[in-house]
Amino acid sequence: MDPALRAKLESIAERHEELGEMLCAPEIAQDKAKFLALSREHAEIAPLSQAMARYRELESRLREAEELLADPDFRDMAEGDLRELKQQREALEKELQRLLLPKDPNDSRDVILEIRAGAGGEEAALFAADLWRMYTRFAERKGWRVEVMNVSDASAGGFKEISALIRGKEVYALLKFESGVHRVQRVPATEAQGRIHTSTATVAIMPEAEDIDVQINPKDLEIQFMRASGAGGQSVNTTDSAVRITHIPTGLAVHCMQEKSQTKNRELAMKLLRSRLLDREIQRIQAERAAHRRSQVGTGDRSEKIRTYNFPQDRVSDHRIGLTRHAIGDFVDGDLDDVIAALRASDEADRLAEAQGS
Repeated sequence: MDPALRAKLESIAERHEELGEMLCAPEIAQDKAKFLALSREHAEIAPLSQAMARYRELESRLREAEELLADPDFRDMAEGDLRELKQQREALEKELQRLLLPKDPNDSRDVILEIRAGAGGEEAALFAADLWRMYTRFAERKGWRVEVMNVSDASAGGFKEISALIRGKEVYALLKFESGVHRVQRVPATEAQGRIHTSTATVAIMPEAEDIDVQINPKDLEIQFMRASGAGGQSVNTTDSAVRITHIPTGLAVHCMQEKSQTKNRELAMKLLRSRLLDREIQRIQAERAAHRRSQVGTGDRSEKIRTYNFPQDRVSDHRIGLTRHAIGDFVDGDLDDVIAALRASDEADRLAEAQGS
């Protein structure tokens, strides 16, 4: 192992031990904010510290095996042990390098999911509804909570647009690679000739932003109140409860009419606006980073076609990593784990190669 890397890892292991001792101190336990901060740091570096302990143990076993090489009675056994231990050491060094990769600071955040119908008319709106069901089913499997923020229904069914807040553990970490253009190829129910149509929908995954993340000057906002449209019920379309907020410097506009309360709709719209502004900055940074990488995984490029759902061939293809899987019915029912794991692994491999090349 490179001496500089070794020194860095040993320093992290020492810090982990130090934090463990600090967390046992009564004065730290009484300071809730400090205790939580130190606990988070302790948990974050624990995998590195544990892997480093395994590495030191491997080195000790390697030294013992090398000493046995001098004994003719144990040479064959020692040579076999050395080969196996060196393979384990090589694998553990790769794991340590992976664990050293900087964490995405947004990975632990909740997200705002936006799905919009794209090209394809009525079929695109129906596909948007299918994607909505796919992500809500995936959320159910993970034990996440989904809170609808805004819905715009299509006249023939499906959604023109739908947005929701998804709360849970590592939501952004698991969903962030879903941003982009999703394409469907299938025979619509209204197609009498049995011809396959191609439609699209766009997905945006945005980390939920807090006031501290995005500073918005109230003077930069244009706020409009209007009568909500839709099926109604519980006064939703009988009062001026719908809210539209435009961020003048960027031109970003959000619209919310989900609640019958004007105040609640305004709160939801501001939450959505902050998250869009944060996401805009994240995309800018990722686009700069992507220029130095071999793939577009993780760039959040909304103009790129990222995945095709081919129903006649029972096939889902992710174009960023060249992955194809079948059982499309299970996939659109929320069985996304294997594809998400492959996307995360590809991104990790790219970042590791980038770190080694820098």
